[in-house]
Amino acid sequence: MPINYPLRKYYIGFSYLGLVSWVCSMIFHTRDFRWTERLDYFAAGASVLYGLYYAPIRIFRLDKRTPAKSSILRLWTALCGALYVAHVAYLTLWHWNYTYNMAANVAVGILQNLLWSWFSITRYKRLKMMWAAWPGLIVMWLILAMSLELLDFPPLGGYLDAHSLWHLGTVGPTLWWYQFLVRDAMQDMAVGERLKA
Repeated sequence: MPINYPLRKYYIGFSYLGLVSWVCSMIFHTRDFRWTERLDYFAAGASVLYGLYYAPIRIFRLDKRTPAKSSILRLWTALCGALYVAHVAYLTLWHWNYTYNMAANVAVGILQNLLWSWFSITRYKRLKMMWAAWPGLIVMWLILAMSLELLDFPPLGGYLDAHSLWHLGTVGPTLWWYQFLVRDAMQDMAVGERLKA
């Protein structure tokens, strides 16, 4: 990722949240306590919401410092922060609700999947390059993997269950996603350089 790419800080934030989410998940899956479960759920929720947070920033280039975009970015940041705090507060202070937590994460995931699918289609039509279609293909992969989480089944042989396969199914798209982000940044930087010339 180019050091001077304006969206770099958002992508680094996304990668750090992903790392925290994976670590919290590993801890919870090896030590099932109330606090490790909360860490896992809250980290996963933060990671999913951050994905939705930065999707419009990239897609609509809210990082471009115009007065209107700066105002929209501040509002969007405040809204996402408030939604996360409200989500955690509800689960912590009022009622620990697995169904609500799953529904909230699925709803946020669907919104970002729709945004990235639209971006993928429009970008591919414009560039005619296969990598521009990657976000839509990654979304399809994640939907298939997510079906394992939503359509649970008993463990095969007492060991291999839908939840473990869901975790395994998210490894490939994560690697693919970071490859897309780098290509997209390089394309964006090249276009910017051509416009300056």
